[in-house]
Formats: sequence, C-alpha cells, structure tokens
Amino acid sequence: RLNGEPMQDTAIALVFIAAIAVLAPILAAVVRRALLVPLVVFESALGMAIGPSWLGWVGDSDLLEMLSTLGLAMLFFMAGNEIAPSALTGRPAARASLGWVISLGIALAAGFTIGQDPAASLVIAIALTGTALGTIMPILRDAGLSKGPLGAVIVPFGAIGEFAPLVAISIFLSGRSPLAGTIVLLVFVAIAGVAVWLAATGPRDWLHRLVRSTMHTSGQFAIRFVVLVLAALVAVAVLLGIDFLLGAFVAGMLARLALRGGDPEDEAVVEAKLESLAFGFFVPVFFIMTGVTFPLDKLLADQRALALVPVFALVMLLARGVPAFLLAGRGATLSDRRTAALFTATTLPLVIAVTQIGIDEHVLSPSRAAAMVGGGMLS
Repeated sequence: RLNGEPMQDTAIALVFIAAIAVLAPILAAVVRRALLVPLVVFESALGMAIGPSWLGWVGDSDLLEMLSTLGLAMLFFMAGNEIAPSALTGRPAARASLGWVISLGIALAAGFTIGQDPAASLVIAIALTGTALGTIMPILRDAGLSKGPLGAVIVPFGAIGEFAPLVAISIFLSGRSPLAGTIVLLVFVAIAGVAVWLAATGPRDWLHRLVRSTMHTSGQFAIRFVVLVLAALVAVAVLLGIDFLLGAFVAGMLARLALRGGDPEDEAVVEAKLESLAFGFFVPVFFIMTGVTFPLDKLLADQRALALVPVFALVMLLARGVPAFLLAGRGATLSDRRTAALFTATTLPLVIAVTQIGIDEHVLSPSRAAAMVGGGMLS
C-alpha cells in the first residue's frame, strides 16, 4: 500500500495516464488535418474520459496529486525559462505592464459582478488576469512564431501575465494581511535578487565545463543543477508562505541566466533535455490529472454554473485579449493583433491554482471554480 492506497490501483492509474500521454499527440496529429487543436485540450479531455465523471478508471490519489503538482511547477518553471531579460525591459514590457493594469480593471469589474462576496470577487479577478505562457510557448515554437515580430509582442504580454498574478496571489491570497504579504514578498524578492546577481556576475566557466563534460553521460550535471535551482526556489517560497508557483517561475529565469554564455550548441541540447523532462512527462500528467479531477458531473448538474463557463471564457478574452489587441505596438497588422489577443487570453494553469486557493479558503464554491476552469479550457 502507498499512503493507505492499494499499489495495484496506483500502478494501473499510472498506466492509463502514460497511455493517454502517448495517445493525445497521435489524436492531435490526426485531427490537425482538419482542425488545429492544442495538445493540452486532448490531454484534459481524455483525462475527463477516464476520470470519475465518466468511465471512472482513474481517481485522485496522493501520488498522482504530487505528480500533478510537480507538473504544474515544471510548467511555470519552463515559462520563466522562456523569458530573456530583454523581454522585461523597454517599450514592449511597458506596454505589457499597462495592458495587465487594464486587464486587472476589467477583471475586477467582472469579479465583483459575478462574485458572491468581496473575497470571492478578488479570487475571480486574479484568476482572470493570467496568461499561460508555459502553455502557449510550445505552440508558438511549433508554428515558428516565437522568434518573429509576433513573438516579440506575445512574449512580454505573456511574461507579465504569468508573473503579475503570482505577485497578486502572494499579497492578497496568502492568508496574511496585504501589508504582511507585501513584506514577505519583498523578502523573497531580495533572496531571489541575490541569487540572480550571483548568477549574472559570478564566474561560470566551471559550470559550462561541467555541463559539457557530463552532457552525454549519466552525470547530466545541467539537468541536476536545474532541478536543484527549482527545488531551492520552491522551498524558499513555501517556507516564506507565498505561492510555490512564484518560486518555480523565478527558478526558470534564474536557471536560464546561470546557464547562459556557454557554447550555443550545448545550450540547445540542455534546452531540449529540459523540454523532454517537462513536456514529455510532468506537464502532461498535470493536464491529464486536471481532466481526471475536473468535476464534470457536478458542473452539468448546476445549470447556473454551467452557463458561466462561456461567460468566463469571454471575460478572459476581454480582460487579456483586448489590451493585447490595442497595445500590440506600431506596425502590427490586424491579423497580428488578433493573434496576439487570442494567445494572450489563453489561460488555464493559473486558473486552476487560484480557484483551488479559493476552494481551500471556502470563498469559492466547487461548481463556480469548475466553471472558471471550464472557461480556461475553452480559452
């Protein structure tokens, strides 16, 4: 038995999840001939199919929940790892920051319209201001858009849309007063700032030599180093009582900074291995388990909550898409603005994390949370 759960059930559940992780890209490739559908849609939908709401082949367990949480952390780590320092400076970052402020205003208006009380309204508003950068970057890369002019618009909006809500969570949803939450957040920023300074200014020749010498051996120093950075920043965040996803996100930025400056071919190999680790195992488990644990039966039984699913999806598009459309910058065509708006309005992982906080704090009903997650899936 594993934590009181039969090992046989857990082993069978892992087989089903691994099978879906293999089946999802096959289905996506087949459907792509007629319609381009993101891979995470298949992963979540197939997770629902085998979950308690339909076939009941896989249920929730401590082990699967732990793997899902690791997948969520890896997703935010990869989002931070995608961000170059230049993406957070200059006019694009300023436009993205202004866009998030506008998003917050729209989200607060929607939150206080839909929410049942101020606490629920704040949870809803924060969830509506996010962009799933870790989810959309593989789509952008696969489409050849991440390095072009369109990527230069979407990446800053995505970076701010990933980072700013995590800051809001740490300040307003940490269980402390906003002042205490801000003080603790500043402590985390100071610790992370020292780590970033050391990574940016310290000698890294030894690090690059170790990366190269172990790249094709069982040592795999680069991957072990990255895992250490991720574990350390997540641990600091947890010990300080702020959201662990902020630690994972900053860890991604720190790992990118620490490993840069080496041989470009080595950096490409390390990046490929990180993507294999994240998107080959951990991240698919998160999206599949999102489907498994999604209370589809309860949502279908609550007509009011079910009607809110398209409403939340629309509000996400308005809150995040409209600012991106308007602030895409000079030279952006109508098609570019539309594409930037749709990508920037894509969100799901942050919605799952924020709504779970709302449920744990008893300020958000499970059906209302399911409606928001459903809206994130539609996005």
